[in-house]
Amino acid sequence: MSMTRFLAGAGLAFAVALPATAALPIQKWQQASGAQVWLIESPSLPIVDVQIDFDAGDRRDPADKAGLAQAAAEMVSKGVAARNGEPALDENQLGEAWADLGAGFGASAGQDRMSFTLRSLTYPDLLDKAVALGARQLGEPSFPEDVWQRERQRWQAGIREANTRPATIAERAFGKAVFGTHPYGYDITEEGLSHISVQDMREVYRAIEPCRAKVSVVGAVNRAQADQIVARLLARLPQAACQALPAVPEVSPLTAAAERMIPFASAQAHVLIGQPGYKRSDPDYFPLVVGNYILGGGGFVSRLTEEVRQKRGLSYSVYSYFAPGMHAGAFTLGLQTKPEQAAQAVQVSRDVLRRFVAEGPTAAELKAAKDFLIGGFALRIDSNRKLLDNLANIAWYDLPLDYLDTWSRQVDKVTAADIKAAFARKLQPDRMVTVVVGGDVAASRQ
Repeated sequence: MSMTRFLAGAGLAFAVALPATAALPIQKWQQASGAQVWLIESPSLPIVDVQIDFDAGDRRDPADKAGLAQAAAEMVSKGVAARNGEPALDENQLGEAWADLGAGFGASAGQDRMSFTLRSLTYPDLLDKAVALGARQLGEPSFPEDVWQRERQRWQAGIREANTRPATIAERAFGKAVFGTHPYGYDITEEGLSHISVQDMREVYRAIEPCRAKVSVVGAVNRAQADQIVARLLARLPQAACQALPAVPEVSPLTAAAERMIPFASAQAHVLIGQPGYKRSDPDYFPLVVGNYILGGGGFVSRLTEEVRQKRGLSYSVYSYFAPGMHAGAFTLGLQTKPEQAAQAVQVSRDVLRRFVAEGPTAAELKAAKDFLIGGFALRIDSNRKLLDNLANIAWYDLPLDYLDTWSRQVDKVTAADIKAAFARKLQPDRMVTVVVGGDVAASRQ
């Protein structure tokens, strides 16, 4: 039976296997190579999920080669080199090998990290082969030149198409205005991709060393088995003592408001308002999570929705969110509206934000937010994949091992005063970027 069919049939049983009140003990240790491992044993199904994270994400891209980390990660699936008497595998052979095992291996890069994931059934014969193949793909990617030329052209064509959309134009202008020269604001362009070579990818891959690995494991394996899986997956990487990576500067706060009004022939004006927010390590994390649910993260029950949509009919959807990372990610308030209503929508949104920062939430809003967030916590951990995502974040940001067990208590103890103080520390409504694409807007600076 393939893993896909097995999971489809067993998904409901697993969904009820982890009640919200169950403790989720996390084990952590360090291997001789320096790799750090986090494990949650989840024996309900014969499956194991592994995520290996390295400090090799977008924030380490050169300014003229934005997209390099993402390109390197994508090319990991395009073939493995011939080593130690084992034949090379091209992308088709590699895909077929994974299909035969009913398993999967993937690579991706985000703002901060490059991630590699393995999913396999834990039946010994299948798992052994999946780990062996995963080790080859992780440790011996071939980065074929002809495939990169093809993939680069495909990627550049996608960028050209995306550049015809007002949402893309708004996001690009917003990122540049919020982050300035920080890597979080880099934009992947056709020209930048033309500068990236397979040799650049090999250079990036020098940071992919066992001593830098943070490995998260969730599934039907014990500590000894997990330790062996991780050691085998990392065995084909260079075994060397890690040198310190260059420091990445912090995001600079905005010193003044900025407006970008970009004409575009579209039925809807796209509006983004925001500024640098906070790092994931910030102690205000929980007050900001709860507060943002009230402000604009709670969908139809948020303040922004009530004022912008329900009372004035200016937009079908309006939202806000923080995106914390290793550095201060953006706080973003966004909406779409008719071009002739854009100025009013911007003004109302700014007013709602100013009032929330100045006054904080009401008691009723706070209670409703806590009830929703705590009541929905079980849905955050009801599958191997969700558990792995949570565990990988615990590992990456060095969060406490009891983080999942105490999450609801941390939310419950947030007060209205906590939220007001946290928002006042993080947001300055009079120093925000406003980007409008598609509307003739003379946005107010009031």
